[in-house]
Amino acid sequence: MDVFLKPKEAKTLLPTDILFQTVFWSQVKARLGWKALAFDFSSSSLRGDVLVLIRALGNDIKAAYVPQGPEFGPGPDDYGLFLEALSDAMISELEPEVAFIRYDLPWESHYAQDIARGERSAPPEARLLELRMNFGTKSWNLRKMATNMTVADTYIVDLARPKEQILQKMQPKTRYNIRLSDKKGIRVFPAPIELLPLFYELYRQTAVRNGFYLCEYGYFLALFSALACDPDSAEVHLLLAAKEQDLLAGAIITISGKTATYLFGASSSEKRNLMGPYAVHWAGMCLASSRGCHTYDMGAVSPIQDPT
Repeated sequence: MDVFLKPKEAKTLLPTDILFQTVFWSQVKARLGWKALAFDFSSSSLRGDVLVLIRALGNDIKAAYVPQGPEFGPGPDDYGLFLEALSDAMISELEPEVAFIRYDLPWESHYAQDIARGERSAPPEARLLELRMNFGTKSWNLRKMATNMTVADTYIVDLARPKEQILQKMQPKTRYNIRLSDKKGIRVFPAPIELLPLFYELYRQTAVRNGFYLCEYGYFLALFSALACDPDSAEVHLLLAAKEQDLLAGAIITISGKTATYLFGASSSEKRNLMGPYAVHWAGMCLASSRGCHTYDMGAVSPIQDPT
């Protein structure tokens, strides 16, 4: 398989529903120390573009990272062949210090349908994932990373239906909690950037309570400063839920194309019985629907009932 690349400026990336492949995301990451590159690519059956991020790792070594890209890929049987050809074409366009190219792919896993049908409880071990991805390649040089930098499994809510139908598709307990938050007088409102420190305090509480990695405050500032640089590439919405003067929950929701993404969420360690997070999610879905979105990406959601 042959893949041909043509470098271009990141600001000329094509519009996409994938937030992490937008001009906006290139601006966010540039503010956080990454160098943003972009390429048009073509093969016998595929054509598109891709955002590539470069960062120094120390000792004169750099990494190239493709977040949730390329958007368009081949059929599952050709995943590895295409990635090998794309990487071979890309490496000649990158600095010699780049030691590897990392992909967090947006394509459906080889095993997703097996899991959905209940035929498999989880993807196989990394060794078998590598075997399947490398089948047919020339160098067998594709490796499964131990961790994911973007979400590997998610849940997508279909917004192309009336609100009552969206609610009806939910678990009864979820519907109950959404309606309970309304009865309890929870108010969800779009917050200005000046209230970002209040959201960050909720986020800090959430990270400590659940053992999450805590992003620095500057990461959140980068989201909103990048938006000011390129307001047409994506939308960023800060939602806060409150009961009178008490902040209960919050979310940062982005919109790219026809997809809304629940990017960050947070909730107070107090008054959790008021169901603030449910109110925020429902408000986010309603906001996304009003902005013409077809889908609401819930973020990291395990495909199976596994606490780990």
